[in-house]
Amino acid sequence: MTHSAMKIVITGGGGFIGFKLAKALLARGTLASEKIARLTLVDQAFPAGLPEDPRLATLAGDISDPKFAARAIAPDTGSVFHMAAVVSGAAEADFDLGMRVNLQGMRNVLEQARRICDAAAQPPRLVFASSVAAFGGDLPKVLDDSTTPAPQTSYGSQKVIGEYLVSDFSRKGYVDGRSLRLPTIVVRPGKPNAAASSFASAVVREPLNRIPYECPLPPETGVWLLSPRRVVEALIHAYDLPASEWGWNRVVNLPGITVTVAEMIAAMGKIAGSEVAKRVSWKPDARIEAIVKTWPVRFATTRALELGFKADPDIETVIRDYIADEGIKL
Repeated sequence: MTHSAMKIVITGGGGFIGFKLAKALLARGTLASEKIARLTLVDQAFPAGLPEDPRLATLAGDISDPKFAARAIAPDTGSVFHMAAVVSGAAEADFDLGMRVNLQGMRNVLEQARRICDAAAQPPRLVFASSVAAFGGDLPKVLDDSTTPAPQTSYGSQKVIGEYLVSDFSRKGYVDGRSLRLPTIVVRPGKPNAAASSFASAVVREPLNRIPYECPLPPETGVWLLSPRRVVEALIHAYDLPASEWGWNRVVNLPGITVTVAEMIAAMGKIAGSEVAKRVSWKPDARIEAIVKTWPVRFATTRALELGFKADPDIETVIRDYIADEGIKL
């Protein structure tokens, strides 16, 4: 990429991971060894306390609207992190909303990238946040890079279609795309959201915030997870890797760790005390369980590790990092 100064767009930049990524990029100052001149967060709303930084801009709107997408991804954009999405539970509950945002939004982003490529004869680089919800159905005990996606939710289906589009636009030279299948991100701060995976953060976050939590899934439920710190590192690393490292295969399963809900609670108790762990009780929710039980919990991520992506060492480290990052007083 030969832009004199890097102009980056993060769709979903008002969301937790998008915003964390933005702060990391601003602190870093460069991307693929190029100086960051401008970083635009694109979303429908933004968190309070945006950094005072002359390189940072925000643009509010709906990425599924082609006219808005054309404004958001301007002709001088060199880099896109496409994070905007309707989350799993919401995409399942409202089929049309999920199709519009997750699918039409993806199409709009890619079509804008193609226009930039046609005008500049230089494909923008794009990192797409996909999901392990790509997998479902009759799964092997351990999934690997050869496991075929067979999503069993609308969200998973929309993500897989997005991956295929990113790969095809890359094959045609319209974009230099990379799709990362994200594990469940734990621990997310803030309030629970409509994602079926929300329980995996809430079971740690709420008790640490002195709030009782009714877990909708049984203690033996396994989760394939990655921490916020590691996912931000992964997004930047995916971008920095040259296209030659990716070759024809533009999709990777990110490394994570497999942890049960019971193990998460035990680790939290070890760090914060047994009284904190006792704030968790059980209230089964068949709707959430039906979604979550389709998700894979064990992966062999050979390709990701060969490409230099990293997992967290263990759940205790994940919880300790969360406590440090959020300034939680125990």
